[in-house]
Amino acid sequence: MKITDLLTKDGICLNASASDQMGAIDTLIGLHSKVGNITDEAGFKEAILAREEKGSTAVGMGIAVPHAKSAAVKQAGLTAMTIPAGVDYKALDGNPSKLFFMIAAPDGGADTHLEVLSKLMGLLMDASFSGKLIEAKTPEEFLSIIDAKEAEKDGAAAPAAPKANDKIKLVGITACPTGIAHTFMAAEALELKAKEMGIEMRIEKAGSAGAKEPLTAAEIAAADAVIVAVDKNVDMSRFDGKPVIMAATKDAIHAPADLINKATAGNVPIFHSANAATPAASTGDESAGRKLYKHLMNGVSHMLPFVIGGGILIAIAFLLDDYSIDPANFGTNTPVAAWFKTIGGTAFGFMLPILAGFIAQSIADRPGLAIGFVGGALASTGATFPLPGGDVPSAFLGALVAGFIGGYLVLYMEKICDKLPPALEGIKPVLIYPLCGILMIGVVMCAINPIVGALNAWISGVLEGMSSGSTLLLGLLLGAMMATDMGGPLNKAAYVFGTAALANQSETGFMIMAAVMVGGMVPPIAIALATIFFKNKFTPAERKSGPVNFIMGLCFITEGAIPFAAADPLHVIPSLMVGSGVAGLLSMAFKCTLMAPHGGIFVFPVVGNVLMYLVALLVGSVVGCLLLGILKKKAVE
Repeated sequence: MKITDLLTKDGICLNASASDQMGAIDTLIGLHSKVGNITDEAGFKEAILAREEKGSTAVGMGIAVPHAKSAAVKQAGLTAMTIPAGVDYKALDGNPSKLFFMIAAPDGGADTHLEVLSKLMGLLMDASFSGKLIEAKTPEEFLSIIDAKEAEKDGAAAPAAPKANDKIKLVGITACPTGIAHTFMAAEALELKAKEMGIEMRIEKAGSAGAKEPLTAAEIAAADAVIVAVDKNVDMSRFDGKPVIMAATKDAIHAPADLINKATAGNVPIFHSANAATPAASTGDESAGRKLYKHLMNGVSHMLPFVIGGGILIAIAFLLDDYSIDPANFGTNTPVAAWFKTIGGTAFGFMLPILAGFIAQSIADRPGLAIGFVGGALASTGATFPLPGGDVPSAFLGALVAGFIGGYLVLYMEKICDKLPPALEGIKPVLIYPLCGILMIGVVMCAINPIVGALNAWISGVLEGMSSGSTLLLGLLLGAMMATDMGGPLNKAAYVFGTAALANQSETGFMIMAAVMVGGMVPPIAIALATIFFKNKFTPAERKSGPVNFIMGLCFITEGAIPFAAADPLHVIPSLMVGSGVAGLLSMAFKCTLMAPHGGIFVFPVVGNVLMYLVALLVGSVVGCLLLGILKKKAVE
């Protein structure tokens, strides 16, 4: 397959004019639609803009390569445009962009087109080639320039496969989030500069279809140094013991000589995978906050399937159950409902250990996984020291603490163990790290959970004292507490207080339970609304999972909001607290009552003043949604 098999003359616009970046994008998308590459212009544009949010696809040198994989793409293809006057496309070098190629890649299916696209990215690194394309007068001339350059590239003598006695001076790996453009441009820039400098170099390209020509163990062993130019996590364990330069793809594209000079200077730090806090994608200018965010998102992304799958199964259990059999056990009254509830509950049970485990794994690699899992499980079960008071779960906030503390505990142990004799190297990952790490995280969590228990007891006393005072203030407080930590001490105290109030069999007790439930229903619904009305505040993955929260919210599964709260607690939790507080206050003001401890929308038939209860739920959700739109920053992938 040739480049011109993906690019036709009808997909080329020469000497175009565009006032800004969005104008250029719209023109290129229009060309894709014209030649039949896409089925939904709006859907494809959303994918293109989501990629631009991660960083501009204008690579400098007057070139921009916007690209995306999307379900809106019918067939892989290219469109091209020249704007001789240039347009500000937020290029890395600050210069206007004049030559544009937009890549449309199908979401799934065969990736045979990627080899062609990688070749194009390499050709664009030749300034004379790009200049000829910008000066082309007709689409036919544009295509002929590409054909000629591609034939020249294919006809050039390919580097011979390294023999056993060949010494490869440098090896490297390049990777970007989508694995389409920057991956190949960074590799080409490094290889061309190395050839110009008389240095042998081979690059592994981690594209969207997997590693392109992966490095062999022999090549890595023979290399003097390794250059890792990546914008995402890659496997670094194979470079253990080698001098490694870490960089971003933009560094390789714009300053390949600097990286090569550093790699050949003879003073490159030796990489040890066992001691790597962030074994991949760690560029020198990455802030501490950014690193913490990446650790956190590693846990959240792995936790999300458990929340969604388990939550929907629990919702099905409520749908299939008979509330009238036993309101207190709604969800498990019938065998079929109990079956769904059990499976869904089991999935939910993994949520906190997964969150903590993969945060710790992101920090300390594989040795951190077990310590994080155990810490998250202890946060879920609420284990304490053998003291009076029983077990008290610290929920997802405790799991966050367990994940970060567990990961950094392992790093600390690894530094200490560096002083042990080499003969003990083999027992570190299988004995020392798991034994000492699990013991230490157990001590930490058993110290945290009793504090949570004391907090619960104090909160219950405060709520009990308020129950004879202002019901509006009590409703506001109970609603806000339900949205604070989603299963933690505040949420649990509010829910336990509400269920205890049912035992009084009084109107006030039923009003308290109604305020508690509506407060717990608001967070997932507010998030679902926000992912629809404030799309730029959420990543593509969050937008896809957002609508599922409608189901969870309506079923009173507050935990559906946890992944979003965990990813951005400082902005999400206050927004949800205000929305839930408003809903609880309105429920009390309308004197809504509830005689069931759970069930969400499925127990609405027994809610007193149900119409106004729906109003309270809607108003609280909208308030939470609006605050999310105001407080949250634009999404960072």
